[in-house]
Amino acid sequence: MTPSLTERTRTTLTLRAETAAELMTPNAVSIPETESVREALAVLTEKGFSAAPVIDEAGRPVGVLSRTDLLVHQRECVHYRPQPPERESIPEGFQVEEVEGTLVRDVMTPVIFSVSPETPARTVVQQLLGLKVHRLFVVDEAGVLVGVISAIDVLKHLKP
Repeated sequence: MTPSLTERTRTTLTLRAETAAELMTPNAVSIPETESVREALAVLTEKGFSAAPVIDEAGRPVGVLSRTDLLVHQRECVHYRPQPPERESIPEGFQVEEVEGTLVRDVMTPVIFSVSPETPARTVVQQLLGLKVHRLFVVDEAGVLVGVISAIDVLKHLKP
């Protein structure tokens, strides 16, 4: 006999992790704040990430760069070169885009939410929900990024 929908929805899920260190993805891909927006876009696209932490020279998180940040920047900052002199004509319908040198630190969201590796897993979940964010950074005592906890990481640790 197959259990009814009501019986199946009564299954209690348990978080099988005690601390942030158990939930986190260690050695998270991060983007230096001095990297160009173009390079950062390549990293996010190549890895299939929706966002990544932005770090300073010491490895401390200073912000988050998301696809949304990049889209807003792109919408606001596309510039085209004027038509070149006739000796350098461009076929009709084409334009030459100027490659701009905007840095990640100029586009990122300069807010971070972090926890220590020892933070209880229950607190991590409460912070994700309470702050309405998709990820928390895990930092060591010196504030250096050691991992990232996403909502997906939490879901991976749920067991019936």
